[in-house]
Order: sequence, then C-alpha cells, then structure tokens
Amino acid sequence: MPKGTLETLLLAMYIMCLTYTAYKNMHIKTICFMDAKNYGWELNETIDYNWKKLLHNKTQEIVRLNGIYKRLLLNAGVKMFEAEGKIVGPHEVELTQLDGTKLRYSAKHILIATGGRAQCPAIPGQELGITSDEALSLEELPKRAVILGGGYIAVEFASIWRGMGASVDLFFRKALPLRGFDDEMRAVVARNLEGRGIKLHPGTNLSELIKTEDGIRVITDHGNELMADVVLFATGRIPNTKRLNLEAVGVALDDTGAVKVDEFSCTNIPSIWAVGDVTNRINLTPVALMEGTCFSKTVFGGQATKPDYSYIPCAVFWYSLSLSLLRAVGFECLFVIPPLSVVGLSEQQAIEQADGDILVFTSTFNPMKNTISGRQEKTIMKLVVDAETDKVLGASMCGPDAPEIMQGIAVALKCGATKAQFDSTPYWKSGTCNDPSR
Repeated sequence: MPKGTLETLLLAMYIMCLTYTAYKNMHIKTICFMDAKNYGWELNETIDYNWKKLLHNKTQEIVRLNGIYKRLLLNAGVKMFEAEGKIVGPHEVELTQLDGTKLRYSAKHILIATGGRAQCPAIPGQELGITSDEALSLEELPKRAVILGGGYIAVEFASIWRGMGASVDLFFRKALPLRGFDDEMRAVVARNLEGRGIKLHPGTNLSELIKTEDGIRVITDHGNELMADVVLFATGRIPNTKRLNLEAVGVALDDTGAVKVDEFSCTNIPSIWAVGDVTNRINLTPVALMEGTCFSKTVFGGQATKPDYSYIPCAVFWYSLSLSLLRAVGFECLFVIPPLSVVGLSEQQAIEQADGDILVFTSTFNPMKNTISGRQEKTIMKLVVDAETDKVLGASMCGPDAPEIMQGIAVALKCGATKAQFDSTPYWKSGTCNDPSR
C-alpha cells in the first residue's frame, strides 16, 4: 500500500463521499434560500455562512467514523498495519513501517486494491494547482475559481463553488462537457451551467500558472489571461501502482499502469489478484465493492463468480444512494443543479451496440417545482428502446429529484422492463412532474 494514514488506506473513498456530500448538501440549502422568496418567505435578516464550522464538523465526523471502522476491523480479527507495502514475490509482501523498520508476510493469496490517484497536467506552475483531494479541505472558500477538465468532478465542483457565491471559469477540450454521456443531456447540462453563471470555455486548455500578489495568473493556450484564487485540475486519475514493485515480480500492467486481470480479477500470476480502480475497468466505488465480493466468493467461498458490469456504461460519480442497489443495477448520478442521472445505454451507445433499430422517446417540460420559484430550467427525460423487443435499453434524466427517480427506473431496467410497461404504469404527481401549461 502507498504510504499514508489508516484513514487514507482504508476509508479514503468513503470519506471523500462523506465530505463531498456535506458540501453538496450545503449548496442545496443555498439554492433553497434563493428560491424561498417566491414561495412567500420574507428573509429580512442577513444570513451568514460559517465555512470554518462546516470544516470542523466534517473533520469530527471523519474522526468518529475512523474509530467505528477500526473497531469493526479489529473485532472481525483483521490485523492492520500503517505502513507502505510492496509485493516482493508471488506469495510475499514487504511492509515499511512508519519508524522505518521492515516486515515481511507470506500468504496463499495477495489482493491489490490500492485505487487510483489524481494526475495533473505538465504545465509551468502546475504546483500552484490542486486536485479534488485538496479541494475537499480548503481552509478558505475561494472567491475566484478556475477549473480545468470536462468530466464529472470538474462539473460538480463548478456547481458547488458557484452555488456558494464564487465566480467560476470552466475550461475543457471538447465542445461540450461530460464526454461519454448522452449528447443531448450534455447540451442541457452546459446550458444549465451557463444559466447559473458559470463561464464555460470549450476547446480551451491551460498553458501556464503564475503566482502573483493578487492570486494565481492563469494563461490559456489561446493566450488569454485571468486571475484566480484556486485552480483545480480535474483531468482524470491513474491507477495507483507506481511503488508496488509489480513489474519486478512479473505482474502484467497496461500502458496506463493498470493491473491486467482476467474476468475473475486474477492477474497473470495465479496467487495475485486485483480489484477496483487499480485495474482501470469501471472506476466506481460500488463496482469495486462488487469486484471484492466476487473475489471473496471465488477464492474463499468455492463459488467462481464473475463481476456483472451490465447497465454500467461509464464511470461517473454517485451520491446519496444505497451501495447494494448501485452494485446491482449500475446506477449513475452526476451532481449538478439540477442533477443528471443515467442508467443503461445512451442513445449513441445504443446505436453502436444494438443489433436492430432503436426508438428514442424524449420529454422536455418545466417541472412544477420551478413554476412558483421562477426558475427557467427545464427537465428532460429520455428513454432508449429496442424497436423489436420493446425492451428499454437506457434512461436519462436531468432535472429536480433525478437521482431518486432514476433509482426505481434502474431496478426496472435490470429486470428487463419494456416501454409498454412504463406506459401502463400510473404515476403520482409531485413537484418534479410536468406543468401542463408549459
């Protein structure tokens, strides 16, 4: 394992989700305050926000969770080491402890689950930028933020910081953010981001960062300049294998440094296995949990079990969801305001993968939740259907409450639901439903 605290080694993904969810919920509360006046609330007094208090409470919750998970592991008989580990043989691991002493342990099976790490662009002044790891622990809320990247992390942090009052400039290489999502949904998210005041810079990269008394001077590849308090690099992650000594013991890696595995998560060395982002298959926390469960059943349960990757077309961030449900149906959610949620195939993926014709059903409307608040953001819902079998291949939604709605749809798709079954199901009106006048 790479050197670090027990918190980093065992709870990193859970803590990141916890921290991120705290910031996300704080952003949603801000939106509620903004909409409240049109619902009749008179907010006459100044409403202050205490960023330091949020950081303190977040840290306290992490400390509490660390204690709980340590106890659970110890009670289960797990022996834990705060050390840097590397593999030195097909059945042997060497640990370098915090005081520098080395220990060696042998085992019938070795499992690699070291995840991934953020990567930064090789530009002058890159040390002035941060990644999503540091963004979750900033001591001060930035007033001017520049974000490089067009993926879910870039878009989500842009939404959060803008919702908290910062000016945000988002730079990405393609014409639209969120490569891999449905193109129609990508265009909707881009319009919503601009509607919230986020400045989009498509087809633009950063070429240099310079430290000044007024902050960080950002220079683009088009020669434009702007000032920022924080520059976030959200340019992807790479498998965390650099110091594990894998090549020396013969474990095969691909060009990105990911561990190559077979359909049961076994490497080319029969005693060494790998799961999660370190294999660069589908980089989602619940997918890693599923792979770990399958490994356990295969190696220790006597049941050869392959991970099921159906209905997980790409790796995106999720929040506020049941891990067991995610594991089962491959649900995906992107946190923006309004949120985007997807399960199954996009229209483009269905065209490429389907054997026959497909049908696409799209509905765009003004949700009733927005009619009184005065927000002009439309909800869009989309179903992609196999024309011959009527089976729903994919579903997408961008609008209020999309994550909760799509959870149920995800289960339906996993069960093989048809468009006719969707049409025959009555629905209950809520704030997310269609306003027929719009």
